[in-house]
Amino acid sequence: MTGVDPSLLDDQQLMKELETIHRTRHDTLLHGSNDALRTHNERMAQLEGEYLRRNPRRPVSQGRTRAGARERQSEGGS
Repeated sequence: MTGVDPSLLDDQQLMKELETIHRTRHDTLLHGSNDALRTHNERMAQLEGEYLRRNPRRPVSQGRTRAGARERQSEGGS
């Protein structure tokens, strides 16, 4: 594993790690080696998995669901 085990991070540290990995995602995808991208994918999955484990009832925006997306499409005439 690269980095600190996500389960050992406090909530603030976990959010900081998530913000950092999401911020660097695009550059890693476009310019990183296959190994760098693989490592990035694994770390992001670990961090996001820990966030979801800690927040199983996180608020979900209706617009971020399939039903919400269909509603947006029908409003736009598509």
